[in-house]
Amino acid sequence: MDRFLIAKVGKTVGLWGDLKLHLETDFPEQFQISKTFQSSSGVLEIVDINLSKGLVKFRGYETLESAKRLTNTKLYADEEQTREECELAEGQHFWFDIIGISIYEGEELLGTISDIQRMVGVDYLIIDTDQKLRESGMVKSFMIPYIPRYVIELDSVKKRLLTKDTKEILEAS
Repeated sequence: MDRFLIAKVGKTVGLWGDLKLHLETDFPEQFQISKTFQSSSGVLEIVDINLSKGLVKFRGYETLESAKRLTNTKLYADEEQTREECELAEGQHFWFDIIGISIYEGEELLGTISDIQRMVGVDYLIIDTDQKLRESGMVKSFMIPYIPRYVIELDSVKKRLLTKDTKEILEAS
């Protein structure tokens, strides 16, 4: 089953096993006392969390020395856990539901979403250009910002994203 990076554990803070928590998710509410997460150091259970300060403590790592072993640990969630723990607002989508969707401008297929990158607070869709367009001299891949200026409608059931002015981005790439 696919796992998704949701946080990275930083350095220890103080003398009692607190660690800096660097979120890689839009859903901080999933980090609660008694919740467990898969990690690069095995299964970890939260025993204390302070999201406003970005601090976390894990069961079995409550001392400074033991907590230091978790520095640079990555925390993961799988698709099922993410769907259970994270509530989407109207019009929101999980990234894993968007990857693989076809991008259209009008009726023309431009490509398929292969990845999503967040840069400076904006999500960018990484598009693998359609083979027919590549054969006509277009680049292999390009990026579009996931903002209303370019995104008209996302239909996750039909696996189709309708865009505007994205062919201009492709042609300029």
